Amino acid sequence: MKRLISTILCLLSMHVYCQTAADWQEALRQWVTAEDVDESYGQEMMEMLEERAATPLNLNQVSREELEELPFLTAEQVEGIMEYADRYGPIRSMSELQMIRALDYDTRQLLRWFVYTGEGQGKRVWPTWASMAKDGKHTLMATGKIPFYNRDGDSRNDEKGYMGYKYRHDIRYQYNYHSRIKFGITAAQDAGEPFFSQNNRTGYDHYSYYLQLRDMGRLQELNVGMYRVQMGMGLLMNTGFHLGKLATLQSMGRSTHMLTAHSSRSAANYMQGAAATVKLSKAWRATAFASYRYLDATLNTDGTARTLLNDGYHRTLTELSKKNNTQRTDLGASVGWRQSAMKGLPFVNLNVVYTRLNRELKPQKEKTLYRRYAAEGNDFLNMSIDYGYTNARLSINGETAINRHGALALIHTANVRLSETLSMMLLHRYYDKRYTALHAHSFSEGSGTQNEHGIYLGATWKPNRQWMLQGYADYAHFSWLRYQVSAPSDAFDALLSSRYNHGRWTMEGRYRLHLRQKDNKDKTMIANQWEHRARLAATCDLSPQLSLRTQVDGALMQTSEARSRGIMLSQHLSWKWRSIKADAHVGWFHTDDYSTRLYQYERSALYDYSFPSYYGHGLHYSLMASADIGRHLTCTAKANITNYFDRSTIGTALQQISHSSMTDLLIQVRWKF
Repeated sequence: MKRLISTILCLLSMHVYCQTAADWQEALRQWVTAEDVDESYGQEMMEMLEERAATPLNLNQVSREELEELPFLTAEQVEGIMEYADRYGPIRSMSELQMIRALDYDTRQLLRWFVYTGEGQGKRVWPTWASMAKDGKHTLMATGKIPFYNRDGDSRNDEKGYMGYKYRHDIRYQYNYHSRIKFGITAAQDAGEPFFSQNNRTGYDHYSYYLQLRDMGRLQELNVGMYRVQMGMGLLMNTGFHLGKLATLQSMGRSTHMLTAHSSRSAANYMQGAAATVKLSKAWRATAFASYRYLDATLNTDGTARTLLNDGYHRTLTELSKKNNTQRTDLGASVGWRQSAMKGLPFVNLNVVYTRLNRELKPQKEKTLYRRYAAEGNDFLNMSIDYGYTNARLSINGETAINRHGALALIHTANVRLSETLSMMLLHRYYDKRYTALHAHSFSEGSGTQNEHGIYLGATWKPNRQWMLQGYADYAHFSWLRYQVSAPSDAFDALLSSRYNHGRWTMEGRYRLHLRQKDNKDKTMIANQWEHRARLAATCDLSPQLSLRTQVDGALMQTSEARSRGIMLSQHLSWKWRSIKADAHVGWFHTDDYSTRLYQYERSALYDYSFPSYYGHGLHYSLMASADIGRHLTCTAKANITNYFDRSTIGTALQQISHSSMTDLLIQVRWKF
């Protein structure tokens, strides 16, 4: 009976899938808030999803850990897919996913870009050299960015200028065998960095190399080279990406244990060495990792490290002098148990991470009082336990962590599906001002996992296929001083988002209120800073090949001393014909200052994260075209132009451009064989 119903649903839904013109990037944009996404983490997220879209998962052979790599899935949805595949598998078509109650229409639409229905689960054996040569996929890709302008650092010939040329470029190679074996190398060079000269005799400034094995019997995963680690809810270890508050509502703040290869051009947020996860039994598993790598640091006069740097820039002699001047050793382990029954799935994991720096970390606390409780020393030891319980309607997750000084950090979430259309999430976190963990990155209002006590309430309501309403309210208290805040302070953040689909039209609206407290100009007291942001957008799929999107963004920043405003009007066009794709974008912006800058997602070439901000008065337009030449070769080009009407120069210091406009060209060539 189940199979008959799913077949009928498949026939009824064929026309719905055919009429959908948007891709996963368009769907992702709807639940990512640019103001909450750090650029490096956003780039890593996009690269991971690009790679997963290129090598989708087979639903009939997928593991729970592989599904957890998709950040938009909740714990209930992951368990729902695993339970359905185990009970009714193999899954014959994507339309069968409609039988999984936890999967709503929007999630199914997004999920279809990353999974497929292939052959059923058979006995997994070690691949032979012949099968690896026959079925493995190779990808070779080169990307370059050409600016048609000079920055001040490019033009200077003295020792204070940039040591390299103004072009950014990278080369990637990757081999992938059914997501079980993956290895590759990425070589990246930022604009202004020396190439085969100065302190960079090896050519590219950054190399990322990796080998990843998965699903090899008891060896669940092995990573050698550069990799990323995620444990629990991020209080101890999270070198992967972390999204904002709206995306947390989408994924319901689930706990994750994951090892992934670091294939990014980013020089931050990775381990270097080896990591492995082993299945001890059906319910028990263990993970261990060891890492040794060089870091950049700003040094004090006594040779200690004042701050650890993650930007990866080595353009000037000053930046080059900080390159690889510090070493870090990391050792970590996790032992976990997960109930194998299908009715309610409790789990618990015990985690520990030890870090040692060859230089003492010694921030200047005398000059910056707000950094009194910042991490310091050579050795850091953190331990945590994360736990949870999941069933069809309820999911509870939590993590409790402690550092070597006995300071605690806690985070807990409770997610409830009150009905088929309404779900709610409650999140509480407490991060002691004395808690420090060098690799922690969890849900927070502030800039780190420290000195914060807050509560978050969110809800998602989908009364039918056409409407979706989402909203959250988040309050946080900071018991110690913060940057530009010389007293204990509070923050409040609330957002309401709606989307309506009807035929070829999609209408969106979003409003966000953000209250922060900062020192006034005279630094005599802290004052409220009110930030209002709003968005209205309409998308029309004129045909399966052509889509138009019109968007209006506005911002208002208000304090007792000043008020500033900003607005941006933009138009986007997407067109596809056979193997050719084109995207055109134009946006007019007018803001009073930097505080009312406006963000806008913009499509770009593969693995090129583009979520720029605009402020001042100007016009931005871009054109991107991509074409498949035969079965193996893809060429992409994107031109960006920004004209400012309120200034004669762009940027400051070495980044300053002595013109009121800037133009650059991005070129990418990909060969798959």
